Amino acid sequence: MTQQITVNGESRAIAAGTTLAELVATLGQAPQALATAVNGEFVARDARARVQLREGDAVFTFQPITGG
Repeated sequence: MTQQITVNGESRAIAAGTTLAELVATLGQAPQALATAVNGEFVARDARARVQLREGDAVFTFQPITGG
């Protein structure tokens, strides 16, 4: 069974039960180099494995801003 979500504004079908960590691993970028948000709420790197994605979720990935 699949569900539809959006990733950075693009529609994507994922398997039911997919976690945010599993999705990030498929994006082709180093997971530690990305910050993530689901439905506008920041999700810390160590919490991604506990966030199960649901139908209609909006996932955003972005480079964290660092400064000095």
